[in-house]
Amino acid sequence: MTRASAVGRYRDVVTEENSTSGAYVDPGKEFVRDSRYIETRITADGRDGYPVEPGRYRLIVARACPWANRAIIVRRLLGLEDVLSMGLCGPTHDERSWTFDLDPGGDDPVLQIPRLQDAYFARDPGYPRGITVPAIVDVPTGQVVTNNYPQITLDLSTEWTAYHRDGAPDLYPERLRGEIDEVAELVFRDVNNGVYRCGFAGSQDAYDRAYDRLFARLDWLGERLATRRYLVGDTITEADVRLFTTLARFDAVYHGHFKCNRSKLDEMDVLWAYARDLFQTPGFGDTVDFTQIKRHYYVVHTDINPTRIVPKGPDLTGWLTPHGREALGGRPFGDGTPPPPPKPAEVVPADHGAAPGSPA
Repeated sequence: MTRASAVGRYRDVVTEENSTSGAYVDPGKEFVRDSRYIETRITADGRDGYPVEPGRYRLIVARACPWANRAIIVRRLLGLEDVLSMGLCGPTHDERSWTFDLDPGGDDPVLQIPRLQDAYFARDPGYPRGITVPAIVDVPTGQVVTNNYPQITLDLSTEWTAYHRDGAPDLYPERLRGEIDEVAELVFRDVNNGVYRCGFAGSQDAYDRAYDRLFARLDWLGERLATRRYLVGDTITEADVRLFTTLARFDAVYHGHFKCNRSKLDEMDVLWAYARDLFQTPGFGDTVDFTQIKRHYYVVHTDINPTRIVPKGPDLTGWLTPHGREALGGRPFGDGTPPPPPKPAEVVPADHGAAPGSPA
């Protein structure tokens, strides 16, 4: 991959990208996300050549990335830890790739590679776009199968059902899929991607438009959630997972770093209570690493934060305060049960989460 292709892609898919050059803002232009992913799917029938098989694949993520955080949450809620292993990249990267610098020796212990790009190039030596997370790698060949993050979580819910834990929730119930898809698309357009359209706007007009759309949608979500515990139906669904990972990063990163500063999350009463409700639900807050989140955004985005100084705040203790959302009813896991505690190797360090008295 050339430096130019890496930088060009970085402007489109910011948090997953592979450049420390600071080329995140295209002056005078509106941020446009490149959504061209590797669309190969892992399915129960193996129609794309990759059947669901326990132990065959490895999910590569970075806790800093909101798109990867979705896959971490869904994998944990469904209890797929023993059939789909997980590799963790560090929160920062160079212009070539996410790296496995958290692992002893700097190599992923299963794939035996130092950089995620090695798995992309194993499949396509001329791969022209960004080296993104999440990605699922076929362990026997060392090749990336897919990095299509919206489809990855849906497939974990619908194609991997033979390996779901007892009591796994239905995150994508068939009768609600139309509404889930509709809500998730609005959330993606104006919130998940909207914060990036603010932070990486290349002009005042582009920023103003993105800012207005973001907060109009957050207001809409607050109204929707004022009388219902979850976004669709009375249980947690894929739509909630997709909104949560942006809300979890809002005060720590997006409010200041991306100039999304009309209101902090903890000043938006309904959304703040909703986010705390999910955060305190097993499988959500216990996947969030605020230290890695802040380190990624403030260190990697050098044209926005050229000093690379990482702020000490905000105070995280509010995440653990009562939220009162039980009064709205709802059943978090439907007829299912909460997931067990995370495996020891996958526990977020206590001082990286919302332990009492800890800063972000």
